[in-house]
Amino acid sequence: MLSNATYANNVDEIVSAIREQIKEGADFIKMYETGRDTLRDGVFHTPYQYSRSQLSAAVEETARTGKRVAVHATGEPGTLYAAQAGVASIDHALELSAETMRLMREKQIPAVPTFTIFEYFADHAATPAQAERERALFEYHAKEFRNQLAAGVPMAVGSDVGPFPHGTQARELVLMVKFGMTSAAALQADLINGAKLLDWQGEIGELKPGYLADVIAVPGNPLEDIGAVRKISFVMKGGVIYRR
Repeated sequence: MLSNATYANNVDEIVSAIREQIKEGADFIKMYETGRDTLRDGVFHTPYQYSRSQLSAAVEETARTGKRVAVHATGEPGTLYAAQAGVASIDHALELSAETMRLMREKQIPAVPTFTIFEYFADHAATPAQAERERALFEYHAKEFRNQLAAGVPMAVGSDVGPFPHGTQARELVLMVKFGMTSAAALQADLINGAKLLDWQGEIGELKPGYLADVIAVPGNPLEDIGAVRKISFVMKGGVIYRR
């Protein structure tokens, strides 16, 4: 797995790593469950890192301190183990079996598709061969996303911003609409479901009395053209105006 993670090889090490992260101030725990991904002859493959019982131990440990755990999980059986364990979200979710989608629907575990990072990797690959592989994964992801929508899998928005510039991640909403969501559903996945996923419902995501005064305005109607969210003309944060 990538070097930006704390390594843990069994339940005791998982619990120890989570406790260390929380001690250092983490509000949310993220775990790598699958990788690396390959697509051969149209069939997706990705090894899993943790069993269902190991992920369940992580979920239990985070819940003990009022925290939540999400997983980087792109395909089976890792996505199924994550859903069975009751994680907060399954991030990337290139491949979900019928059973996984059923559990996610029943437990209201959102998938976070992160199309933007897949598009970025395809457009910025080091070699033509790598670009071809990344583009194939991107297209496979889009196809599977349509199946997930049809199955009623909840969705939340996350871009995996970092490799590409902060401030450009509204592209994610555009891609989610392009691949099958309505503009209204994409905005709800971002603002409403995103707040719930972060356990910030009742504070952000809606314009209501008592919520944080975090407001943006865009030219045009994003329900008619979701691309309007890429043209922010007004920003208020905590009641303070930062852009007019």
